[in-house]
Amino acid sequence: MSERIRDFNAFRKRLNERILGHDNQVVRRFFALDTQTYKAGALDVRTKEMLGLVASLVLRCDDCISYHVGKCLEAGVSEDEFFEVFSVGLVVGGSIVIPHLRRAVDFLDQMSAQRSESNVET
Repeated sequence: MSERIRDFNAFRKRLNERILGHDNQVVRRFFALDTQTYKAGALDVRTKEMLGLVASLVLRCDDCISYHVGKCLEAGVSEDEFFEVFSVGLVVGGSIVIPHLRRAVDFLDQMSAQRSESNVET
């Protein structure tokens, strides 16, 4: 596993546990709302994750981008579909999205390589 993926996942897990361990109902409810939003409904999980990735690109949130890249991979989004999602985010967000697009593609490449390595080992 790449250091970036390992660090991202460990940091996210540690801080989520810390944040949700505090007795603050507003924070807990917001986290729950976020979780509920990405469950299947009229739109499937795959579509919602792609929408989340576009929104994250436009908002230029690298943590959110990385998270949604991983969730999109889990949902079976292909490389061609990723690049269409990236193109929507770039057109909506403009050239300021380019550095975030680079990091998104780098994270996608690392996660794809990790998945390939995992499949070879089994």
